[in-house]
Amino acid sequence: MTDHGTQLAETAQAIVAPGKGILAADESSPTIKKRFETINVESTEDNRRSYRELLFTTEGANEFIGGVILFDETLRQSTADGVPLAKILTDASIVPGIKVDMGAKALAGAEGEKVTEGLDRLRERLEEYHELGARFTKWRAVITIGDGIPSDYCIKANAWALGRYAALSVEQGFVPIVEPEVLMDGDHDIDTCFDVTERTLHYVYRALHDQRVPLEQTLLKPNMVLSAKDCPTQAGPQEVAAKTIECLKNTVPSSVPGIVFLSGGQTELEATVNLNAMNQVGGSPWQLSFSYGRALQATTLQAWGGEAANVDAAKKVFYHRARMNGLARFGTYEESMEQEAAA
Repeated sequence: MTDHGTQLAETAQAIVAPGKGILAADESSPTIKKRFETINVESTEDNRRSYRELLFTTEGANEFIGGVILFDETLRQSTADGVPLAKILTDASIVPGIKVDMGAKALAGAEGEKVTEGLDRLRERLEEYHELGARFTKWRAVITIGDGIPSDYCIKANAWALGRYAALSVEQGFVPIVEPEVLMDGDHDIDTCFDVTERTLHYVYRALHDQRVPLEQTLLKPNMVLSAKDCPTQAGPQEVAAKTIECLKNTVPSSVPGIVFLSGGQTELEATVNLNAMNQVGGSPWQLSFSYGRALQATTLQAWGGEAANVDAAKKVFYHRARMNGLARFGTYEESMEQEAAA
């Protein structure tokens, strides 16, 4: 392994150091607009910067947050005092990352299925992102469970793109986060989610191997193995933990340093409880961590409400959620801690 490779492996390990995980603050412009609408705040560039600045300057959050995924606009922004947001993170020993995909679009010849785009000129974009201070990347693929889907065609197309993206990221000095998300939309049971997640991860690791991606320089951001949103029988945390870990052990090589779960439709509490249950099982070869967006931000956003007067209160809420997930990394989280914090 080259020095460059050693550095990437160390960066990957730093992001998922014990007790730490990732804040996914890479909401696209349409997504953050929807989030802001829930609190009646206009999605202006200044409001978006103010909100992200609130998150990134929360004192003590770096005890639990090892990396932050940024959106293109955010990586280019500075605080009200003129300090680049990426520098704020780096100075706090938090690794700045960047979402580099261009979103999931309809997959030709596969009704109801999607493939993620964004490989065009990716090498050139990565060169610029490196200059702007980013040190890891993220690419999300979307796999839908439905009538007769996902097809092998859809899974393979997305796996190949993830491999290509990861190879380019490593070449340009980034730790790639590989995110194949099996959506929890629908009414399928946990066993169906298990089967599709297992099949997806098999293809993803085959593609990474074929494209010569050194796995110790990568992180995996998968869905948990869950019952679908509309499934009449909802699996509890212990079953989610057991099935998720079994699925990962069947598919993910032990050379991957960390698995950073997405929260994907879970409430803040569910995401923390499920992560905690997984870390109570023990015996996994990887760090079992988090890369949460809404599950770290939902109550913070409500507490802020777009008002400068609420910034300190919102920071307390964000710190609390980060701390709860930090405890879940050790399997020492208890729901009673939520009430203690509220009191």
